[in-house]
Amino acid sequence: MNSTATSITFAPISLPKSGVAVVLAGDGPKLFPTAAKLDQAGARFLQRAAKVAKFKGKKRTALDLLCPAQVKLDRLCVVGTGKIADYAGNDWASLGGVIRSRLTGREGGEATVVIEGPGRPDTVSSEEVAEIALGLTLRGYKFSKYKSAKSDEDKSNNGNDSKSELKKIVVQCADPAAARRAYLSRKAIADGVLLARDLVNEPANILGPKEFAAAAKALDKLGVKVEVLDEKALTKLGMRALLAVGQGSARPSLVAVMRWTGAASKDSKPVAIVGKGVCFDTGGISLKPAQGMEDMKGDMAGAACVVGLMHALAARKAKVNAVGVIGLVENMPSGTAQRPGDVVKAMSGTTIEVLNTDAEGRMVLADILWYTQQRFKPRWVVNLATLTGAVLVALGKEHAGMFSNDDKLCDQLTAAGKTTGETVWRLPLGPKYDEMIDSKVADIKNTGGRYAGSTTAAQFLQRFIKKGTPWVHLDIAGTGMAANKSDVSESWASGYGVRLLDRLIGDHYEG
Repeated sequence: MNSTATSITFAPISLPKSGVAVVLAGDGPKLFPTAAKLDQAGARFLQRAAKVAKFKGKKRTALDLLCPAQVKLDRLCVVGTGKIADYAGNDWASLGGVIRSRLTGREGGEATVVIEGPGRPDTVSSEEVAEIALGLTLRGYKFSKYKSAKSDEDKSNNGNDSKSELKKIVVQCADPAAARRAYLSRKAIADGVLLARDLVNEPANILGPKEFAAAAKALDKLGVKVEVLDEKALTKLGMRALLAVGQGSARPSLVAVMRWTGAASKDSKPVAIVGKGVCFDTGGISLKPAQGMEDMKGDMAGAACVVGLMHALAARKAKVNAVGVIGLVENMPSGTAQRPGDVVKAMSGTTIEVLNTDAEGRMVLADILWYTQQRFKPRWVVNLATLTGAVLVALGKEHAGMFSNDDKLCDQLTAAGKTTGETVWRLPLGPKYDEMIDSKVADIKNTGGRYAGSTTAAQFLQRFIKKGTPWVHLDIAGTGMAANKSDVSESWASGYGVRLLDRLIGDHYEG
């Protein structure tokens, strides 16, 4: 993994005698509960600095202090929490991200974070401490693999300044053993998120279908059974829609199938997660504008989420049977590329008129959705794809667009989104929208025109969902790449969907 790794350990509350420490301050009656653990000089210094700076412990505020000689610590950072008694959902992980944003590592390779409950009588629970540690891990991510070294001594560090790299965070809390146990599953989830970010951040000349499939195959070491289907196998299966997208590229198309069997019964129906993996999307013959095309290295964020999620489930030994299927192609213009006006037959037997070769992701998904249902007969299917720019027009980068044939699954995903901060917003499907993708020369056309672009894309996918299969389509074009910065991510690639779907599965489908 290319991401910067900072190890996290847990210890009893006892402020360090040197280095950098972070403590919490709320806006309740006890602004500085940790101040009593400072020496007298440190406590006086803290109180005076807070008064001068008019620091009140408001949420996301901080008081950053270089300590004078008479104070043993080198640096003390006080992070405001606001009313911590009201925290819920993603607030704890967000707090961890805010704390991590204040830790530069320039004072040395180790920092101490003291977790007590300002403004309330009880201590922060071990589960809440683990969520803070999750936020620390996620916010610490950097993708600096291709940064040149600053000096000869840094050449072995992939471009990172080794003198300013934070290697270790010690989290001090009331019950370190319990917090450590609670963090183990969060670390598995965090590693899945960071894996997804790494995949999306990689340039397309490095990560094509073959290399992406190898990343999926690496999950073997966690106990995930992985098959990679080559073009010969895909042709035999009849995945002509998927193959049509990739036929203009010199890189062969592939499908990776990942299976995790963690339920008590191996015969228990699996949940299925399906991802669009267009490793680079030029638009094909319907060529995209040059401006911004470099972002299309991230058009495989859906597939990256599936790989990251399967990593998380396996690493935390989730008690569920899960299948992840990703279609890996490159959409290029060439003498062998598909043309506007072509008609291809999908694996389901449905014929598709290709009006726009840049509406390619839905064709990839059409075949792998059908394949997944036919082979595995899952409890439900959720697919993720950076599918349409129209979802950005509708929702911006705040929510993923959610389309579904199942109210229960939608409600569960909405709740999981609120808990993790990876929010979704349901958008409509309906017969009138479905009519917009009827073709005069084939069963269906791959674009419904200018209006309701996200919905007509979802209607296209629904044509390949078998009757009785609960299904959700998540359009993550606004949340999976070039995403908004957040408390837990400063990265261009967010890793969106890993935490969301892990929470969905953990809350409702394990055991």
